[in-house]
Amino acid sequence: MSHGPLSGIAKIVDARSKRISSYDRGGGNADSVRIEPGETFTMAEMNGAGIVKHIWVTIAHNDPLSRRNLILRMYWDDQTHPSVEAPIGDFFGQGWGMYYNFISLPFSATPDGGKALVCYLPMPYYKNARITLTNDSDHPLTNFYYYVDYEEHANLEPGLGLFHAQYRQERTKPEDGTGKENEWEVFGPFQKNPSDENNYVFCEVEGTGHFVGVNYYVNSPSPIWYGEGDDMFLVDGEAWPGSAHGTGTEDYFNQSWCPDEVFCHPYFGTARAPGRGNNDSRFGWLGRTHLYRFHFEDPIRFTKSLRASIEHGHANCLSLDLSSVAYWYQTLPSKPFEPLASREERVPMPEVRAVDVHRWRDLWLNKPE
Repeated sequence: MSHGPLSGIAKIVDARSKRISSYDRGGGNADSVRIEPGETFTMAEMNGAGIVKHIWVTIAHNDPLSRRNLILRMYWDDQTHPSVEAPIGDFFGQGWGMYYNFISLPFSATPDGGKALVCYLPMPYYKNARITLTNDSDHPLTNFYYYVDYEEHANLEPGLGLFHAQYRQERTKPEDGTGKENEWEVFGPFQKNPSDENNYVFCEVEGTGHFVGVNYYVNSPSPIWYGEGDDMFLVDGEAWPGSAHGTGTEDYFNQSWCPDEVFCHPYFGTARAPGRGNNDSRFGWLGRTHLYRFHFEDPIRFTKSLRASIEHGHANCLSLDLSSVAYWYQTLPSKPFEPLASREERVPMPEVRAVDVHRWRDLWLNKPE
């Protein structure tokens, strides 16, 4: 049986195609909405059964961290807490509030320089749906343009999981017991880690469903490789090592041997790499790397719960500024998310650049005897 992205395109479906957008209701060309500081705007609200098929947005906002401070939420079937909660940039595959081109099957950030954000993940609902955007900023969002394309279904097939996505972040520290950032065994032999206790967690889920992927944003303050950490998926409360245990960060993202270059496959890749094409000198893996992996052919299925995580360096030995958005489908009710990081907490750590290394060198050269 074919499951490719075009496998069902010829099938006639009993549904009605509809769109909610920011078009000028007066017939003019003022095709955007304004969202004041602190305001929550309802982009779309649908009643009855249906499927969101496509979302497109673009933004004009004076906040330099606009993409971190505009919070996207989605609600399905009368559930009072959101099933989707993330900064709009991170959700669509734009880390740290930045702008850059990004190509994958479900998400894209398109020219000019990633200014338009696109999502093609299907989002079914049986009773109703609501999509909101909150301007968690001191600046008005002067122009917000958007499309939400969806289908109305009289009889939506039973057993569909409902779409979920969660933003998380953490500034990690060495947890391997040495107190040192011992990647590549710089300070002695590697420690063992027969646990996922101190891992960076993508999501912790309760219910029945399947995990379909993650956008993973790594800001590394070290020129040494950040990615010896194993990915771990513990299903239905099972003990470590779990149903799916990996061998290293680049391996999970379908790459190898410490890559540092942009590579975009429909299902996986590196959308941004600090050493290539970012107008900065290269010092190992210093800086911001955006990795992504979508499990469209190999979803991680669970019937009761899922804990999805990854080590930050081998045995969790590295200090990194990490953030992510995980994506999955599941039954309702879903577990409420822990509180979203505050605006102040969402400010990313600065990227370490060539001038910083030069300053460190000067301190070293001029250290008193």
